[in-house]
Order: sequence, then C-alpha cells, then structure tokens
Amino acid sequence: MLWKGRFKKELNEQANEFNASITIDKALSKHDIVASVAHAEMLCRTGIITEADNKEIAEGLNQILSELEAGTLSVDESCEDIHTFVEGLLTSRIGDAGKRLHTARSRNDQVATDFRLYLRDEATDTVELLKDFCEALCEIASEHTSSIMPGYTHLQRGQPVTFGHHLMAYVYMFIRDIDRIKDACKRMNVMPLGSGALAGTTFSINRNITAEILGFDKPCENSMDGVSDRDFVLELSFCLSVVMTHISRLCEEIIMWNSWEFKFIELDDSYTTGSSIMPQKKNPDIAELARGKTGRVYGSLVSLLTVFKSLPLAYNKDMQEDKEPLLDSFKTVNDCLLLIAPMMATMTVNKENMRTAAAKGFINATDCADYLTKKGMPFRTAYKITGELVAYAIDNNKTLEQLTQEEFNKFSDLFADDIYIDISLENCVAKRTSEGGPCEESLLKQIRLAKEAIGRA
Repeated sequence: MLWKGRFKKELNEQANEFNASITIDKALSKHDIVASVAHAEMLCRTGIITEADNKEIAEGLNQILSELEAGTLSVDESCEDIHTFVEGLLTSRIGDAGKRLHTARSRNDQVATDFRLYLRDEATDTVELLKDFCEALCEIASEHTSSIMPGYTHLQRGQPVTFGHHLMAYVYMFIRDIDRIKDACKRMNVMPLGSGALAGTTFSINRNITAEILGFDKPCENSMDGVSDRDFVLELSFCLSVVMTHISRLCEEIIMWNSWEFKFIELDDSYTTGSSIMPQKKNPDIAELARGKTGRVYGSLVSLLTVFKSLPLAYNKDMQEDKEPLLDSFKTVNDCLLLIAPMMATMTVNKENMRTAAAKGFINATDCADYLTKKGMPFRTAYKITGELVAYAIDNNKTLEQLTQEEFNKFSDLFADDIYIDISLENCVAKRTSEGGPCEESLLKQIRLAKEAIGRA
C-alpha cells in the first residue's frame, strides 16, 4: 500500500478487496506508464530530479511496458490499483530513483490523466469503426439508388423512397455520432497532472511541458477541477448511448425486414441462428442482441450520472466507479459495430418484395393530390378528393394505378391520362428532386457528401 505509513493495522481483507480497483484499472497500464515517463521528464527538465534518475525511471518504465505488451509480465492483482503496481515494481527494480517518480503528483491527478489518455485512444478506435460502418452503408446505398420501397410514418406506408435513401438516413445519424465523440474529446483533452491531490504542489513544476509531451491541448486551469472533473466520462457515455440508439433503431428495422411479414431482406446464415425445436427458424439473433445491449449502455450512463450527482469537491472514492461502466460501454459499442457492418454487407435485398409492398400501400396518394393541385385545385380540396379515391380503390380491391380513366373522372374532371405517369412509383421517386430527397441525383449527392464527411472525420 502506498499509504501504509499512517496506519498501525492492516486493512481488513474484505475491505481491501472492496477498496481495490486493479481488476478494472489494469486496462490503464500503458497510459499510466506513458504519463509517468512524461512526468519524470518534466521533473528532470525543471531540475527536481537528476538526469540519471530520469533515465533510470524511463528505461525501467518502458521495460515494464514492453513486458506487459509481450505477455511476459502479468499485473499483480493483489495490488490496490495499477498505479501501486507500476510504482512498486519500478522501485523494486531500480531502487531510490523509482521512489522519486511520485514527486509533485498524487494518485488523484495521476488517474484523472491516465483515464483521459485511455479514453482518447478508445474514442479514436470507436470513431474508426463508425467510419468503416458508414462507408459500408454508403456502398450498399449506392447499389440501391433505384430500389423502390415504402417509406413509413407511424409504421404505416407513407410515400415511396428507395432502399438507398433509407440507409443514408442512418449514415447521417452515425456521422453525427462521430462528430459528437470527437467534440467530446476536444473538451477532454485538458491535462489534470500537476493538480496534486487537490491543491497543486509546492514544487516548481512546469505543467505545460507534461501537457505537450502527452499531446494535451493545455493543463487544466483549476487544480480542484482537475482531480474532480469527470464531465468527459459522462459526455462520452452519453455519446455512446446515442450511438446505441441509432444501432438499435437500425437493428429493429433489420429484424422487421427479415421477417416473413416483410421479407424485404434476408440475413446471411453466418449472422443468424436456429431454434432448438422449430427446424424452419432462421433468427436474427445478432441484430436482436445489439438492440438488447442498448439497455446496457443506457444503464451505464444512468449509473455514472447517479455516482456524480452529489459529490462534494474534490476527489472522492466514489470516483473509482467511473471506469467499469464506461469501459463496458466502449466494448459493447465496438463489438456491435464490428458485427453489424458485415451482417449488413452480406444480407440479400429483395427488391421485388419492396416494390410490391410499395405498390399496395397507396403511397402515391400524395402525388395524386399534388397532380390536382398543379392543375389549379386548392390543395385541401385535392387532398379530400384523393382520400375519397383511396377509399373507393380499397372498396374495389384496386390500387390507384389500376383505376380506369373513367373512375378517376368520377371524382374530378381535372384527371387526364397523364395521371398514370404522375402516380407511377418510379416517377413519384424521380420527381422528388428537393434537396435531400430520394431521387437518384439527390441520393448520389448524399452519398458523395457523406463520404467527404467521413474522409474529414
């Protein structure tokens, strides 16, 4: 224990296990070592430790890191935390020089720095996975710029779109997720090291040196805020929750589309499972699990918000609970992205089924009303007449396209034979040339702009 000098009794064994965090924070081993090397370098440049001590410390720490990465050294989980393990092992190897490493720092500012470094790397990995996923969706969308499907509101068929247009809506959701994560990382990239336990240090350190070595934009301005701020944990947890919201929405549609009731797509065998009793079943378990794991990530966010809701300044042991939920959230999101992307890329798209569903849903009714409006009829009147037409078609078991010219004219003399051109599904899509609409030209532009945004991210 780094703090044993004050105590006359050993910590109760169960209390020790309850207090220890090493099973979780051992994930920060690399970042703890990197930050310690930078801290020693700063101590050396400011004349607080000698060049010889700095060299011994750096060589000793880098050797420990090499052994950990090679798997020839395991973290001793009997230690209280990763900082205790690293410092204790270093001191056992290099002696007094190792004991000087903790000069002008506390575990409070140390862990706050380590966690930011760790999360910076994790966030980078997640952003790359999101970019790859967006690229995969763009590729599928580009193959389906003319694959007509019903667009829905209230889960009722609404207006004709294309499968590519539908997928691109998700691409832009995930692009916003990328922006959110990167934006959160900007606020996170402030260095706590040098804040000490809460009130800085009496040593003449230079925090800008350490910040520059570690790639932080600047040191934090207030030492109490430096050790007690976990806004970045909450913000990243929120960002990941939004990612999972989007994954869950997409998976919900995949599950529906894969059902016999829709049959818009069929998932590849390699991303489905069967039933132990029903031999005909082909279950979308990967999509369902991703949808279910969304609750897990939401739970982490609520847990973190609850931990921090009433903490007084500065550091409190409650803060030890900041790592496990967020580490789990990153792993969950990354695992989902790694599976959902190839699952989507290998699915079969049943264009004919989509087209048939679109034809039977009266989703060209708005275009019929627009047709009358363009001929001079007030829109509300055109809306009412089209509604009556739809009711008539339903009563007669027909679609709008199957109505005769004579039947159209029963409702308005403005209908001419060009109505069939206006209400064909292909034309309904092609005419929607407004910015962001489903026509092919607009969709290709959306794909191009998305790829440019992904490239900049």
